[in-house]
Parts: sequence; structure tokens; C-alpha cells
Amino acid sequence: MLRDLHKPAGPMKAALSSCRRHFLSSLIFSALMNILYIGPVLYMLQVYDRVVAGQGRLTLLFLTVIIVFVIATLALLEQVRSRLLVRASIRFDRQLSGLLLDTTLSGRGSTGEAMNKQVLREFDTLRQALTGPTILSFFDFPWSPVYIIVCFLIHPAIAALAVVGGGILLFIALRNERQTNTPLKQANAAANKAYVSQEQTLAGAEVIRALGMRSALVRRHLIERRAMLNLQANASFAGGYYVAISKFVRLILQSLALGLGAWLAIDNQISAGAIFASSFLVGRALTPIDQLLGAWRNVVHARASYETLNDLLAAKEADIALTRLPAPVGHIAVEHLTYFTPGQEKPILADISFTVEPGEVIAIVGPSGAGKSTLLRMLSGATRPLRGSIRYDGANIQDWDSERLAGFVGYLPQDTSLFAGTIKENIARFGNFLSDDGEAIDNNVIEAARLSGAHDMIQALPGGYNLTLGWGGRGLSAGQAQRVGLARALYGAPPLIFLDEPNAHLDAEGEVRLVATLADLKKKNASVIIVAHRMGILGVVDKIMVMRDGRVEAFGGRDEVLGRLKAIRSEEHPASQTAEG
Repeated sequence: MLRDLHKPAGPMKAALSSCRRHFLSSLIFSALMNILYIGPVLYMLQVYDRVVAGQGRLTLLFLTVIIVFVIATLALLEQVRSRLLVRASIRFDRQLSGLLLDTTLSGRGSTGEAMNKQVLREFDTLRQALTGPTILSFFDFPWSPVYIIVCFLIHPAIAALAVVGGGILLFIALRNERQTNTPLKQANAAANKAYVSQEQTLAGAEVIRALGMRSALVRRHLIERRAMLNLQANASFAGGYYVAISKFVRLILQSLALGLGAWLAIDNQISAGAIFASSFLVGRALTPIDQLLGAWRNVVHARASYETLNDLLAAKEADIALTRLPAPVGHIAVEHLTYFTPGQEKPILADISFTVEPGEVIAIVGPSGAGKSTLLRMLSGATRPLRGSIRYDGANIQDWDSERLAGFVGYLPQDTSLFAGTIKENIARFGNFLSDDGEAIDNNVIEAARLSGAHDMIQALPGGYNLTLGWGGRGLSAGQAQRVGLARALYGAPPLIFLDEPNAHLDAEGEVRLVATLADLKKKNASVIIVAHRMGILGVVDKIMVMRDGRVEAFGGRDEVLGRLKAIRSEEHPASQTAEG
């Protein structure tokens, strides 16, 4: 169908190959249907040339029974072909949808955040083109020459008319492809951008209402939609022009075929029945080309979608059978870690190196924009380093299967990131969809909630652990959401725990409970790294790392680093220190 689909790579090739039997069967049924479409032509010829001329009522009866059988067979084949394509659509989806979602969520694709959000939409565009009406026009297209040959059997002049008409329609199709290919791609990209922008705005609807941004953002989205609609309109105008010409040519050629047939019948070169048969055959010869032209917009969209998905899957790292490493004890070694944001020259993290021993609690402090949260995302495996290495018990994080490693990692991001579902499902990391051992999941959930100090708070909520949250943890206060997020991080007793400002939304009681939780984690010999702005947790911390401008400014024992910071402040503000004294 598409030029690039003949040589797909990797997963795309495997998915298409799995549907090959369905496509081949549909092609065979299309061939049988196109052969049976000649039946009405033969019926027409026999009725006009034999039945009417010889007044053969019995012949008419038998011919009618035969044509009814032919048309019924056509309808049956159409149904079977439709079911085959539906089956192909389902199989194609099962082969690729999970892989595409996994690739997108793993962050291994290189198509950008906006495009990643549209991956399944792009996939559905391709799937519908491959298993819908568009592909049928390609199945019917090879039969145009067959109908032209049948036209030749009636009279060479009729065949010549069909050939000329087919050539004109093919020329129109090529012109249409050249004129609409680029505008359609631009319109599709603009539409994806507009949809993503709207989704992001809807996700922040509460902030928008609170800050009076509604009118401004509505105006912004209208501007984006106008740009999208202008591109779509330009592409549609160009495509509609060629579609209109194509229909005109096909209809006028059918009429000309009727007129040519009548002319030849007057000269006794063909029979009266062949007049109508000529018009029907020319129409059947030109219809697939006309249908292909009408479906060209879908073809262009499908080709663009294929390229997008192929690029996404090509960027996916090769899945190799990684050695199943033993559970980490908690040794962390970071060596020369460096990270850049795409498009920026200044690194967010620059040559970061340090080590953490099991049972240590490390606090990372520093001004906003120092790279603290980025470092924590790197350590948790949420983001991959560009240079340098992160090692757990001596094994590079790149040598770990990411899903297996995640079972030994507890991570609480700055924005909590709870998902739609029950509190229990959020704490259990939605493991209930992968395991049937409900009792074990419940026990681990309650244990994590108790360790985080959230158990009593959760039980006091309506529905308790079964309270259903909205997207982003709606239904809980910021402090409650943070305590549930902490319980999720502690689920399964992971030996590696990374907490980004875990006390940002906690009250005094919650902060006391957090300190107790950190003390319990030390007793369990877990390695804990915390990004902190509030100093209430420093009493339980073993070491402090000070970061500034993406670099480690100081790292060492808590008392040592605090002493150095106090000395630096004294040097920077001697007057205030004297006044205080």
C-alpha cells in the first residue's frame, strides 16, 4: 500500500507479517469479487441479445436465478472480506499497541514529548488505513486492466477509451499526490500540536481558573486551531480540486462509453446489449483509480504515521537478554554524571561523583535550579544519563532490566504524581493488574502505609484504601497525597529510596512522622537520598550534599558540612554576625 511498508523494520515487520494471512485472504476474496462483478455484464448481454431477441422466457428465468446466486455470493464474499480485515486490525493492535505504549512510557523514543502523547492516535490512523476501506482500493486497483481486457473483447475502441481514461485518472492521482503530500503532513503535525496543547491546558484547569488565565488560553488555543484549520483547508482545497476533476472524468467517460457503444451498434459492430455493458465495464475499470484518489488523504496520513512509529521503534534500544542481577543491598556509586537538556549548551548536571553506603541517609540541598531533582530522577532510573555512570552494588544501571530494578527502588517525585484509581492501587503501583495474589498485595500496602505514617490517615478517609482518586490524586489534600506517595515509594521494602522534598506539604506532625520513617529505614539498612529545602529532617541525616549550578559544592558528614556552610555565611555577612553577637 505505502512505499515504505514493503520494507518495514523490526517490530513493524513482525506485526505486518502476523497479518499477512488475513491480507492475502482478503486479496483472494477481492479477486473473486471482481470476477463475479463481470456477472451483471454477462446477464445484461444475454438479456438484450438473446432473451429479448428470441423472447426466451425460460432462458430469462435461468439467467435470473444465476445472477441472483452471483450477487448473493458477492455479498457473502464482501462480509467475509470485511471480517478478515477486522481480524487483521485486532491482531495488528495486539502486536504493536502494548509495545508502543511501553516504548513511550520508557522514554526510549526520540520523537519528542508532544508526539509521544499522540503515538496511539498515529497508530490508529495507520491501523485503519491498513485494515479499512483504503486498503480495499489497493486490492481492487490491479483489476482495472482485467476490465479493460474485457472491454477489448467487446470492441478495441471501447478498450482504447478505457485506457485513455485510466491514464488521465492516474495523471490526476500523481498530481494530487505531489500537490497535497506536504500540506497534509503539515496539517497533521499542526493538529497533533493543537491537541496536545489542549490536553495540557485541561490538566491544569484548576490553576487556570484560579489565576484568571482562561480567556488568554482560550485565545491561544483558537489561534492554534485557526493555524491548523488553515493548513487543513489548503490541503482539502487542493485535494478536493483533483477529486472533483477525477469524478468528472470518470462520469463523462462512462457516458462517452455509452455513446461510443451506440455509435458502434448503429454500424452493426457490436450488439445492442454491448452498449450498456460497455458503459458498465468502463466504469468498473476506472472506479478503483477514482477510489484511490479519494482515499489519498488517508494514504498520506498513514504514511506519515508509519514513519513516526517506525522512528519511535527504531530509537528503542535493542532488547537483549540482560543477566538477572541479584537484589541490590544499597551501595550507590555515581561517577562523572553529566546531563544536558536537549537544545541547551549548559549542563543541568556536570561531572557529579559520590558514593552512598547501605543504611545512610543523604540530604541534597541547594538553591532552586541547582539540579537536585534532575539528579534524583537519574538515580531512580526515571531519566537516563548522557555521560557518566550510576552503579548499584557495582552494576551499572544500564545493565539492569528497568522493570526489575524498579522493584528495588522507591521514588517520590516533587509533584507526587498519583494516578486515577484507588489509594490501594496507587500504593501497590497498580501491581494488582499483574498479580492475582490479592492478600500479599494488601499486606504489603498496609505495611508501606504504616511505615510512612499514612495508615491512620487513610483509614479516616471515606472508603479508606478503596477511595477512588481522580487524575493527579484529586480527592486528597496536597499533604495527604504526599503521604500516599511516600507509602507508594516504600511499597515492597525497597533498599534504594529517593525522596524529592517529601516534607514540602506536611504539617509539623507529618514532619515528625517523616523523621521517624527515615529512622526506621536506617534500621532496615536502606539507602535513602532526600532533596530537602526544609531543615526539619536534618537531625536524622548522615551526610549532606550541597549543589549549585549542577555541580557538587560540598559533600560530607552532616555536622562537617553544616559547619562549613555556617563559616561561609559568617564570612559573607560579618556585620550581621557581629550585630547578633
